Amino acid sequence: QVQVVESGGGLVQPGGSLRLSCAATGSVFSTSYMGWFRQVAGARDLVAASTSGGTLTYGESVKGRFTISRDNAKNTIYLQMNDLKPEDTAVYYCLVYEGGLGYWGQGTQVTVSS
Repeated sequence: QVQVVESGGGLVQPGGSLRLSCAATGSVFSTSYMGWFRQVAGARDLVAASTSGGTLTYGESVKGRFTISRDNAKNTIYLQMNDLKPEDTAVYYCLVYEGGLGYWGQGTQVTVSS
């Protein structure tokens, strides 16, 4: 079993920054994919993702503002979010693929408001 734990959400003013963390624990051997998604209503949209081979992918709306990084030794990814906008407000979820199965975290709220 794999547990996924996110942290780092909160309230920030427009133009501010936040850093999210996502750690995968438990029966983790080689996470092939770790990514961040966000949900306002309905579907969850890709924010950023990292593969074990080093490929990084970003959603169009966050390119140039958000940066994903990965610590393989800790099975952890980070999402540095800069120049935050009100439209970035959402619940951010971490997705981890391990052994061909996907595991979601519980989500962390990010609110961008003055």
